[in-house]
Amino acid sequence: MAVFTSTPLGLSSRVRSTPFTRRVEQSGVSGYTVYNHMLLPTVFESMEADYHHLKNAVQIWDVSCERQIEITGPDSSWLVQMLTPRDLSKLEIGKCFYVPMVDENGGMLNDPVLLKIAEDKYWFSISDSDLIYWIKGLAWGLNLKAKVTEPDVSPLAVQGPRSDDLMAKIVGDNIRDLGFFRFKKFNFNSQELIIARSGYSKQGGFEIYVDDFSKGEEIWDTLFDAGQDLDVRAGCPNLIERIESGLLSFGSDMTNENTPHESGLSKFCDTRNAIKCVGRDALLKEIENGPWRQIRSLSISGPAVPPCRTMWEARKDNVVIGRVSSAAWSPDFQTNVALGMIHREHWHPNTSLIIETPDGPREARIMPEPFVR
Repeated sequence: MAVFTSTPLGLSSRVRSTPFTRRVEQSGVSGYTVYNHMLLPTVFESMEADYHHLKNAVQIWDVSCERQIEITGPDSSWLVQMLTPRDLSKLEIGKCFYVPMVDENGGMLNDPVLLKIAEDKYWFSISDSDLIYWIKGLAWGLNLKAKVTEPDVSPLAVQGPRSDDLMAKIVGDNIRDLGFFRFKKFNFNSQELIIARSGYSKQGGFEIYVDDFSKGEEIWDTLFDAGQDLDVRAGCPNLIERIESGLLSFGSDMTNENTPHESGLSKFCDTRNAIKCVGRDALLKEIENGPWRQIRSLSISGPAVPPCRTMWEARKDNVVIGRVSSAAWSPDFQTNVALGMIHREHWHPNTSLIIETPDGPREARIMPEPFVR
């Protein structure tokens, strides 16, 4: 995820605003990126200040850029299963699945959250890519009875350890019983809105699927009015917290050149059972011998590293054995935390490496697991 800290972002009608853009601006946003042709805040007070607040209170995130791809019709279930090696036979209405999506070669196309809204209606809440054209192409080319659209739905995330308290004030205490990666409709300001226990952090929280652009500011204001005694603030996905947690960014940590297995997502794949999946044959060949590289969490020594704007080479005995794609200084762990794609001969825990940062070579170590689970 790119962070714009000093270079202004040129805006035009090609970069869409969101139902919450005015409130985000009024809250003091200091950095944006473009994600799915929409504005995504990246910083408010500072990266570290936002990080500490996220871990201790509650934040409201404008993540309207998590666009929904809606698939409906008699062949919707067939089409949805074609897109992922995850077995969707146990996906129920009211449940969310994290689903790696692949092309015919098994390369990652996206890693959305899939919501089953009805027996013949699904939403993919997508990462940054023009995924809708791939899905439309499959539906048209195979003459499937499935309609593929982007509905007017803009997610608003409530994240942080005090999220339950804030949401309970507005929709009632029964939201505390909503299970992880479950969703249902709640009465929010006399509107029936889908709310899921999900979000792009490990601090807990919810995502509200706002289905009326004109109601965005009203919903935002309701959350802030109710959260005054909870230290509610505007926030956004935090680079430090996501790297600590091992949360991947599609397009940065993994691309179409990587398979789900290389991306460390094997637990979300049931390749042998997902017989309809477009990339199944390629993935079956890969799992015979296992991936030759894979995402790992790393600790990089020394003072805070600069922003990871390009891939940094990882070396062992002066041989390139991988690359680092995301890195940041962690105040809580007092080290530089990072994510990198590492060759399997060198991905074992505690292996020492050299990372070629813009500030020069740094010693690094493979971690046995993400810093936060």
